[in-house]
Amino acid sequence: MQKPYQRAFVSRLAQRLAAPEPLIQVLIGPRQVGKTTGLRQLLGDWSGPAHYANADDLLSTDRTWLLEQWQRARALGQGTLLVVDEIQKVFNWPETIKSLWDANPYCLRVVLLGSSALQLQSGLSESLAGRFEQIRVHHWDFTELHEAFGYDLDRYLRYGGYPGAVQFEQDFDRWYTYLKESIIEAVIGKDILQAKRVANQALFRQAFELLCHYPAQEISYTKLLGQLQDRGNVTLVKNYIELYEGAFMVRTIQKYSEKPWISKSSSPKILPACPALVALVARHASMDDPDWRGRVFELAVGLVLAQQQGELFYWREKNLEVDFIYRSREALYAIEVKSGRKQSEKGLQAFCDRVKKAKPIVITQDTFPVFSRDPQRFFSAVA
Repeated sequence: MQKPYQRAFVSRLAQRLAAPEPLIQVLIGPRQVGKTTGLRQLLGDWSGPAHYANADDLLSTDRTWLLEQWQRARALGQGTLLVVDEIQKVFNWPETIKSLWDANPYCLRVVLLGSSALQLQSGLSESLAGRFEQIRVHHWDFTELHEAFGYDLDRYLRYGGYPGAVQFEQDFDRWYTYLKESIIEAVIGKDILQAKRVANQALFRQAFELLCHYPAQEISYTKLLGQLQDRGNVTLVKNYIELYEGAFMVRTIQKYSEKPWISKSSSPKILPACPALVALVARHASMDDPDWRGRVFELAVGLVLAQQQGELFYWREKNLEVDFIYRSREALYAIEVKSGRKQSEKGLQAFCDRVKKAKPIVITQDTFPVFSRDPQRFFSAVA
């Protein structure tokens, strides 16, 4: 029997936990991307004592449940691995973990995870500063879906992102319903609206669909506001986007400038978190349309870059543009995506003429698989 696919975060987490005195490890990321599955794989390979607890099983969210799980792990011995899933469902969990950890730091190897990214991030920033490390678990990328399910690029651009939806791809209506009800509505209804106050929930949902209609496109806050079917202001739109970014459903990038205040005031380029979200809300758009396919392919490149360590921007000056500007430590790359959407590379040349340290990179559909597998190695080889 073939061994289930194991995502890279599992081995990274195992390495951290093997350190003499690891901090609390927190897995954070969107729903339905395999966080719990990865933890179960880690537990299966763990050689020492371990205790797994899931707050989903709670009848009461009293903090004494968490104390009981901690003590069970302590009883198994020094260095026991304690994994607590759905931690955000425990009342006052950040303060409880803080007090237990501070009373005897490093006595356990602790991993926390949950389905609500917003609630997890809020709890971490409030109480556990200096005591934890995060591992971000992203949507499944092209390389992972190719290795696990045999995806080619076309299939990735149509459906990529959620492994649980793979089984429904032959029936689009069923695939659509699964994503809409089991993932999107869970994120909006449970993760965001239960954690944050949103006055007009219908408008908030409409805003998400609108954002996903603009994959890898620059769009002003004013234009976004004008397309929402209600009165509001730019601050409202920015708040909506921040909530969706906090839930790992959308990413925005700003215009590159050596003057930070110009970047912060620029119109954002919208990166929905995976191609499946674009297909979900723009289901009538056709991949046979070169312009639309080009947008989704540009999004795929942007998502790979967004997962890397460093900073990501775009650049535009009048009718000149560069799809992505990626800064990693001292290196600066100007990245043109050859998607069939546009033919001119004048923007790439103009940017590199102005910013002498920038290294030009061109990514095509033929080179994308190599780039996706190891972007840093790809840059080193071609720059």
